[in-house]
Amino acid sequence: MSEISADIVVIGGGAAGFAAALEAAAGGAQVLMLEKQPEAGGSSAMCGGCLAFAGTDLQRAEGVEDSDELLFNDLREVGQNENDEALVRLYVDNQLDTYHWLLGHGVVFSGALEASSGQSVPRVHNVDPADMIRQLAARAKATGRVELRTNTAARRLVREGGRITAVQATSDGADVEITAARAIILASGGFSRNPAMVHRFVPECDRAFFIGGEGNVGDGLRMAWAHGADFRDMAYIKGTYGKHPVDEANHHCVLAVYKGAIAVNQDGKRYVDESISYKLLGDACLRQPYGATYQILDQDIFKDGDNRVRILDFERRLEEGLMIQAASLAELARQIDIEPEVLARTVADYNAAVDAGVDLEFGRAHLVHHHGALRRIEHAPFYAYPSTAAVYGTYCGLCVDTGMRVQDVFGAVIPGLLAAGEVVGGLHGAAYMTGSALGKALIFGRVAARTALAG
Repeated sequence: MSEISADIVVIGGGAAGFAAALEAAAGGAQVLMLEKQPEAGGSSAMCGGCLAFAGTDLQRAEGVEDSDELLFNDLREVGQNENDEALVRLYVDNQLDTYHWLLGHGVVFSGALEASSGQSVPRVHNVDPADMIRQLAARAKATGRVELRTNTAARRLVREGGRITAVQATSDGADVEITAARAIILASGGFSRNPAMVHRFVPECDRAFFIGGEGNVGDGLRMAWAHGADFRDMAYIKGTYGKHPVDEANHHCVLAVYKGAIAVNQDGKRYVDESISYKLLGDACLRQPYGATYQILDQDIFKDGDNRVRILDFERRLEEGLMIQAASLAELARQIDIEPEVLARTVADYNAAVDAGVDLEFGRAHLVHHHGALRRIEHAPFYAYPSTAAVYGTYCGLCVDTGMRVQDVFGAVIPGLLAAGEVVGGLHGAAYMTGSALGKALIFGRVAARTALAG
């Protein structure tokens, strides 16, 4: 087995990995990044490109009033206070600086701001995620201090004298042991591509689609687990609502519900407050017949989509033949095998609730979380988007402190081992705010690097 060394070893080449590598390189460290796939990016490069930031110049330009405290309160509320308050505060305290850090590294934000899952005001800042990863990778390479090794799979962590000192890996078929003088940072992603592991923790997600980076099979979790690392939030793995049940070419969800659509099951009935986190919407969908439902909207809501935002790109879904269109509700109902009278009654009852300002059936009060006034569904043509839930990320994982040091089952730090990104638990809690996963990867990756630099 050959041996090499670096100051800091980063396992994983997604957003968390590159954020950690860039921050460490800026601090003068020599960094070796290990990525088991042929190309870097992982789940980060294929996500929706949403980042949850508050108090930005983009928000001010659009007249959006946001703050650290509102962001903090929203994160805690959507997580049902099951998340780690200290990690939520860490995210909030570092988010605006990370926004400016991205701008400084040439990352481009585009499209209008949107309010989405768990947000009381529009704070979805959009990037092309693959472009962002390429930009961060180029900046890392330009430092001369970061080496990226693809086709290199980490297998085991080596512990000597109580400290994690090295990682054993396979690189292009050859075994290698890589020693880290300062620390090893796990940025290896989650395990959405490991249905057996998902089943171990949340068998109710068995009917969900599993999507994410092909390498996301839980390697980092298992390596840390072998050294006594503790986990949290494992019971809150959830599928995201809005994935088309038979579209294999497009992995992204549609969330017309956050623009005013309602969700109905195959019986033509509403079954949930559509404004809640799309993770909770995913849970509710999987409990319906066949584990699939429909988002029902009218022309006004359809026109309010945004083709610059993947989850709101209704026009493209219509062009692809995935969004079902009809001149009347009765015709729409027949196309989706729902009794026309039932769908008509469901929509009429909902419109009456909108007019009255009270949704007695499910308590919906806003379009999304605490933002937006409810809208009637009344103007033809009408649309239906078949929807199920997809597990894009596992939103749970290793217990860490606010320095991203991995903790064991007794709450003690495992020396030499840090973690960032999807492999970390504690930020999201019981549900999820749009943009907080990609935001967490970048913010916590930088924090982990600073901890490693400090020794």
